[in-house]
Amino acid sequence: MSDPVSKVQIMGILNVTPDSFSDGGKYTSVNEVYRQAEEMISAGADILDVGGESSRPFSNPVPVKEELDRVIPPIKAIRKNHSIPISIDTTKAEVAKAALGAGADIINDISALRFDSGMISLALETDVPIIIMHMLGNPKTMQFDPAYDDVVGEISGFLEERLLWAEEQGVSRDRFIVDPGIGFGKTVEHNLSILRHLSEFNKLGCPVLIGHSRKAFIGKILERDVEDRDIATAAVSALCTMNGASIIRVHDVEKTVQAVRMAEAVRDAK
Repeated sequence: MSDPVSKVQIMGILNVTPDSFSDGGKYTSVNEVYRQAEEMISAGADILDVGGESSRPFSNPVPVKEELDRVIPPIKAIRKNHSIPISIDTTKAEVAKAALGAGADIINDISALRFDSGMISLALETDVPIIIMHMLGNPKTMQFDPAYDDVVGEISGFLEERLLWAEEQGVSRDRFIVDPGIGFGKTVEHNLSILRHLSEFNKLGCPVLIGHSRKAFIGKILERDVEDRDIATAAVSALCTMNGASIIRVHDVEKTVQAVRMAEAVRDAK
């Protein structure tokens, strides 16, 4: 998956939350989430990412029980009928463990195993892939005047430090996927620099995931509301495909699949 000429994986976002920045409150029942999952699978999704806690700027944490109540039923419903890999988007070890037990296959931890000490223990107990992301502070504080001297270098350094730490604990680097964290403690200029120099993150030796879908930097550049950013998201997805991304995490799977498959055709042309 880290081979830059391999097929890019499309990860569909399933937010089971009332307050996510884009689709909060849209998919609140198990049936609604399942229908959305079916649509994403039909559109060509390779992975589904289920999350029960919003990580939008200035958001508050959700109690463990509430998060479990949100994510476990839809994971079970999807797994009952589909073999597609499922990722659990959480910073809590208890939620991640229950999700894996319900049928999830991947842990997606935006805190890079920092917020819950139980995450590294869970990593050692399992052999599932783990996504680690860069973020300044936490969702409640990350957009308070984020600053870097070298945004790409500092994010790469952070991710390398987390990978080395995990290896010291006994978790092999080849289990990790890295995410530079578009929009998580970054300005518009920071996000554009990350995307422009995306290939630098391949030097970490792990697949690179990008989650830019419908985010605020697109709205600020194009002056588009959140529900009108899918074409721009697809365009950025194509650029990420050319620049070495392995996984692209999006809300609109259908447009992204078309953009990515065309970008791959150009990238791989003789």
